[in-house]
Amino acid sequence: MKRVVFNQKGGVGKSTIACNLAAIAASRGKRTLVVDLDPQANSTRYLLGAAADSLEDTASGFFDQVLNFKLRPKPTEDFIAATPFENLFVLPADAALEELQAKLESRYKIYKLREALDSLEGFDEVWIDTPPALHFFTRSALIAADACLIPFDCDEFARRALYQLLENVAEIRADHNGELQVEGIVVNQFQPRANLPQQIVDELRGEGLPVLKTMLSASVKIKESHQQAKPMIHLDRGHKVAQEFAALYDELAAACRAQQRAAARKRA
Repeated sequence: MKRVVFNQKGGVGKSTIACNLAAIAASRGKRTLVVDLDPQANSTRYLLGAAADSLEDTASGFFDQVLNFKLRPKPTEDFIAATPFENLFVLPADAALEELQAKLESRYKIYKLREALDSLEGFDEVWIDTPPALHFFTRSALIAADACLIPFDCDEFARRALYQLLENVAEIRADHNGELQVEGIVVNQFQPRANLPQQIVDELRGEGLPVLKTMLSASVKIKESHQQAKPMIHLDRGHKVAQEFAALYDELAAACRAQQRAAARKRA
């Protein structure tokens, strides 16, 4: 299963959600890969800490050889780094991705990430973290993924942007990836005591949008998690937010199993 965590709006928790859900998958015995496509490299630093500064092989190296065709390119596996956490790996990002973006766009290398991930063996789950923009890297991720997870913070600006985002995902599905599904909208930084967030969530559900049942609370513990380079499941398993991430993972897994059963019945 390959999932992309995507929103064109910055600061909505894409890296935090991707890394924490991937860490839960890995903790449950699934060999899991995080693909970091954001030049800010937040997922890379979250999972590797200071070790991110000494990496030689990164996503920019992978895309550089895509751009400059080689008869014998390095295999995708060579760009993947092990994290300190069992079963959890990362294809790390770095700032050099930024300067490659326009060149890759102009050469229309938009399917190369999908080809690379499809060729990988031995991974049960892949989580793709994306930049806050719709350009080459995010389009590549949406083309490569089976499902899209959309982080959402509850304000009116985010709500307006959400409709355009859903249209963009639908266009990618129509033009490039007919199997792509919006798996759900993840409400992040939720404040249950405030009226406006709950009102917006209720209205989105009333419109038939796939807002997931599990919502993630605002907590300073997440900042501690970033600072210590430890996803919540490893920093404080019993914390409320760690349990919310676990519940969110379970909700996604249950929906995925239900879809698989429905598909099997349809084939029969």
